Amino acid sequence: MTDALVISILQIIAIDIILGGDNAIIIALACRDLPAHQKKLGILWGTAGAIILRVILVFFATTLLTVPGLKLIGGLLLLWIGVKLLMENDDESEHKVNSSKGLASAIRTIIIADFVMSLDNSIAIAAAAKGNMYLVVFGLLLSVPIIIGGSAIILKLMSRYPVIITMGAGLLGWLAGDLIVHDPLLKAYLTQHIPYADIVVAGGFAAAVIISGRILATRHKPV
Repeated sequence: MTDALVISILQIIAIDIILGGDNAIIIALACRDLPAHQKKLGILWGTAGAIILRVILVFFATTLLTVPGLKLIGGLLLLWIGVKLLMENDDESEHKVNSSKGLASAIRTIIIADFVMSLDNSIAIAAAAKGNMYLVVFGLLLSVPIIIGGSAIILKLMSRYPVIITMGAGLLGWLAGDLIVHDPLLKAYLTQHIPYADIVVAGGFAAAVIISGRILATRHKPV
C-alpha cells in the first residue's frame, strides 16, 4: 500500500466523519417525533436515501456546483427545512405524530436535505479518491455506519437535552448561508460588500432560522 493511497484513505475517513455528522443531525431531527418502533425505520430509510444520492451525485457533483443559482436554491431549501423542523418541535405539547404520515414526511425531509448537503460531500470524496473508484465506493460504504450510529446517538441526546434540536436547526441555517454565499450568482457581490461574508451570512441565517422558527412555533401552538 503506497503512502498516497494511505493518505487518500485517511482523508476519506475524515471527510465521512465530519460531513456525515451533518447528515446524522438531519436524520435525527426529522425522526425525533416518530413513534419508537418507527425511528429505526426512519434512520435506515433516510440513510439509504443519503447513500443512493451520493452514488448518483459523485459523478455529477463537480459540474452541478458550478451551475449559477443551484447553491442559492439549495440554501433556501435548507432554510425552509430548518424553520419547519423547529415549528414541528412539540416537546412541550401532547401532540403525537400519525405513524404512516409521520414516517413518510420524515423520509421526505431527509431526502430533500440530503440532496442539498450531499453535493459537497460527494465532491470531497471524489477529490480525495483522485479518480480511484474503489476508494469512492469505500467512502460511500464507510459513511453508512457513521450516519446510522450518529443518528441513533443524537436521537437519544435530544430526548435528554431538547436544546440540541434548536442547535441542529441553527446548523441548517449556517449551512444554508454557507451555500448561498458561495453561489456563483452572489459570491462576488457578497464578498465585496460584506466583510467576512462567509461568517456573517452563515451566522445571520443560523440566527434567523432559530428566531423565526421559535416565533412561528409559538404562533401555531394550541392555546
